[in-house]
Amino acid sequence: MEKEQNGRKSSQEKVSETDCAFMEEKVLHFLQKSPKSVSVKELIKALCLTGGKNRKDFFYALNSLRAKGKIAETKKKRIHLPEHKRETLEATIVSLSRGFAFARPDSGSGSDDIFIPAEKLQDAIVGDHVALAGIRQREKGPSAEVSAITEKASRIVTGTLRTEAGKLVFLPDIAIRYSLPISEKSIVSAKDGDKVQAKLHRVPHTSGLEAELVKVYGKAENAKICADAILDRYGITSEFSSDALAEADRSAARGIAPEDQRGRLDLRKVSICTIDGADAKDLDDAISVSRTHAGGFHLGVHIADVSHYVAPNGDLDLEARARGTSVYFADRVVPMLPVALSNGVCSLNAGEDKLAFSALIDLDGEGNILSYRFQKSIICSKVRGVYSEVNSIFDGTASLELRHKYFPVIRSLHAARDLAKVLQRQLSTRGAIDLESTESEFQLDENGFCIGIGPRKSGEAEQMIESLMIVANRAAAMLAKSSGIPFVYRVHEQPDSERVELLIHLVDAAGLDSSPLKHGKGKISPADFTAILAEARGTPAQKVISHQVLRTMAKARYDVKPLGHFGLALEDYCHFTSPIRRYPDTAIHRILSASLRAKNKTELQKYAPFASEAAKSSSEAEVRAMSAERDAEDCYMAEYMTRHIGETYQGVVSGVTMRGVFVELENTVEGFVPMESFPDSDYHFDGALSQVDSRTGTRITIGTPLRVRAVGAEVSTGKIDFVFAQE
Repeated sequence: MEKEQNGRKSSQEKVSETDCAFMEEKVLHFLQKSPKSVSVKELIKALCLTGGKNRKDFFYALNSLRAKGKIAETKKKRIHLPEHKRETLEATIVSLSRGFAFARPDSGSGSDDIFIPAEKLQDAIVGDHVALAGIRQREKGPSAEVSAITEKASRIVTGTLRTEAGKLVFLPDIAIRYSLPISEKSIVSAKDGDKVQAKLHRVPHTSGLEAELVKVYGKAENAKICADAILDRYGITSEFSSDALAEADRSAARGIAPEDQRGRLDLRKVSICTIDGADAKDLDDAISVSRTHAGGFHLGVHIADVSHYVAPNGDLDLEARARGTSVYFADRVVPMLPVALSNGVCSLNAGEDKLAFSALIDLDGEGNILSYRFQKSIICSKVRGVYSEVNSIFDGTASLELRHKYFPVIRSLHAARDLAKVLQRQLSTRGAIDLESTESEFQLDENGFCIGIGPRKSGEAEQMIESLMIVANRAAAMLAKSSGIPFVYRVHEQPDSERVELLIHLVDAAGLDSSPLKHGKGKISPADFTAILAEARGTPAQKVISHQVLRTMAKARYDVKPLGHFGLALEDYCHFTSPIRRYPDTAIHRILSASLRAKNKTELQKYAPFASEAAKSSSEAEVRAMSAERDAEDCYMAEYMTRHIGETYQGVVSGVTMRGVFVELENTVEGFVPMESFPDSDYHFDGALSQVDSRTGTRITIGTPLRVRAVGAEVSTGKIDFVFAQE
């Protein structure tokens, strides 16, 4: 009987091998004809595979071809022949001019950009991911041609209308360096100076583009109008779907049901308070701190239990995951969650019972974590604290009325202040990098026009809350790492050596000592950056050096591996404390909530795919939000400067190029000064972050004080023009 079964099994294997070989031929034949790499989904569709048997044969064939090295995959899991991969380089089109374009290799920086003639673009535009072939070195740098567009960027872009030679033309916001003709039938009511959205089309039988207008926002000289366009440009949606809103309303209406309180730690009698900005409405973190008999501290960080109200894979969850984060502009917030949750049932409003997820942490007198536990809780904040008010309590200027307001939590506040001082000393001892804030604060009038700009101030209360949140985030990461559960870590890796070299050049150009960064082949430590910042403190270059240190460091991101946080000098770190405005925090809450219920840790492995997807999508969403926020800030700065044309300012050189220098004013506004505006001089770029006057030897470099006059500001692009103003 066994022999007969074995014989039948052998026959089945032969049939399977035959089917697999046939499917391999089909896959290879299609890839040989395909001008670009394809996704698995596209390949299934192209081969018209229907039914489970065909699909099964297909995946067997795919695995077999991979094992034999007959197919290869891009970083984005797109399939192509390996010969195609060896002959090409993956890149992204970063700029497009009349007659040529530049592409940046996926692994490269701006200095690695590759020239592409217009006739070799294969219809690619800015943002397209492409495969480059025929790469060769020219006198001015490498050149290539596009062999395939592997992933298209959106052809719907924003821009501004201008009149040229009596006709309206479209100036794209993306890096297309020339104006585009507009489809006549699409103009309708659009006028010169309007901010618009357009769909780009390739003009038949040419390498040129044409714009078809699809939306008119309003006048481009208005920063609020430009901010509307920026949201669309980055695909950031203000409105929630009706299904997501309905789900949020149902969750909010439910409030706290009796069954929701079961198993929760009742902390409603504890002296808990929130501390936020005066305008904040989404209060997602609260604190309580007390002294222990051993001279240490008991810290409670109580976070809104958002995951209780957002069901996994529901409409609300999927939309929050797609948004990834709240986006903050000068005139608005685009929230990750609907107001019914963010400002309502999840917000830890004073005097109201709220569901929370509490991190309860014991620390010794030196700020070392002795123990921690995470528990679902129910709290009632005693005071809605405001940073400016708490600062006045700490510096002794608070009024009697304010002191009365904070009386219920005053002991907790002073204990929190003492703990924060200990934690800040510990942070400094570890060598964590304390960067000067580069954030701007905008003042708008009743019409939304920017009438004031200045650096955002951070007082003692702000720094205190930040220190306490770092402890909670660290404890959550320590718990996940020690338990071996799937997780979303906040990681910040070692800086790239090339960027460190640029920082060394900058520090040298500013006349400072760069020796702490010169380690040869040794690893740079956070303490090395701290030493450079200390060297720059009190010099004109202080702000610029701080900004450049930030640029030198790797971008923080989310990952399922605990790779450590370089800037904070920590081995374990995550984002646990802001689930109302950040999806990774919500994801962590969901996993930790499941860990509290789980009978054994193996049950939690089902969250591994979720953690991986949350880390990837949250990292992408953060970059998108930060880019949009930065572009909007540029527009508001330019709008502010339109009312200050002709005025002179004292600033500091923040960047040096061949054409001129960038100057940052004390109010954080940055503009460009062309070298030709310097009279009676013969400046040349020395290639080392300096402009040098051949006649006098005068050197203009990073940190050089410079007096400038504002001569131009374009709101739609955020560009500000200065000229040198003689003392």
